[in-house]
Amino acid sequence: MDISAAVVKAFRDKTGLPMMECKKALVEAGGDEEKAIEILRKSGAKTMAARTDRETGAGRIAVYTDPKKGVSAMVELLCESAPVANTDEFITLVNALAEQLAAGPGAKTAEELLTQPFPGKSGVTLKSYYDDLVNKIREVFRLTRLVRIEGPCGVYLHHNNAIGVLLPIEGDNTELGKDICMHVASMKPQALAEADLDPAVVERERNLIVEQVKEQGKNKPENVIQKMVDGKMKAFFAERTLLGQPFVKDAAKTVAQVAEEGKIKIKQMIHWVLGNG
Repeated sequence: MDISAAVVKAFRDKTGLPMMECKKALVEAGGDEEKAIEILRKSGAKTMAARTDRETGAGRIAVYTDPKKGVSAMVELLCESAPVANTDEFITLVNALAEQLAAGPGAKTAEELLTQPFPGKSGVTLKSYYDDLVNKIREVFRLTRLVRIEGPCGVYLHHNNAIGVLLPIEGDNTELGKDICMHVASMKPQALAEADLDPAVVERERNLIVEQVKEQGKNKPENVIQKMVDGKMKAFFAERTLLGQPFVKDAAKTVAQVAEEGKIKIKQMIHWVLGNG
């Protein structure tokens, strides 16, 4: 079948794929664009299947809050290069994933979320948009993390889209929740509270401190040594836990004190750094 150059060019503009691939697909489909698109998708899927071991060192984090439903969501979508992560189409996709996760029925896995509708695009699923974009760009994409929180939640996304924080709270002071999210992004606590730290890490630190204190405090009574150990462990917890850290906006108070004064209780800390999932 003879396909005119004008038809091929129009189809190429629609798909963003190379002219020769577009012409070959149109010829195979007998000029039917929908069939040609399916042919291109299958061909692209075969190409990308051979590239799955490529490193995805770039991408974006997106957050979305649905004020009507009182639901917040955060997703991480990785790709191979920063230029692709900064394209309008990639940004549209990652933002749509976060919006649908919050505003839709929810999803436990990437696969489940991708089967859902693309917000604001009738007849388009997230997967079809995702697959078409992968086929067009020919980079590996990975939807690596997603989380959905129902109820009041502090939300913060850093301007570079590489750091995102959600803080589910009890209470309705979400503005304070956002301030504490910004504190998390800046101070990088390892855990919400002492009980959330890895017990092995805590035990190892305590043993090191005991050795140091005994060396420094030779001939001191055991109760004095114990007080010294307790003091150093208190400093250890204050440095590594969100609730124990001095609040960045008021270092005279801990985050726990600020939260109590603001009549909120922090239930959980979700702190993502791009690619560190």
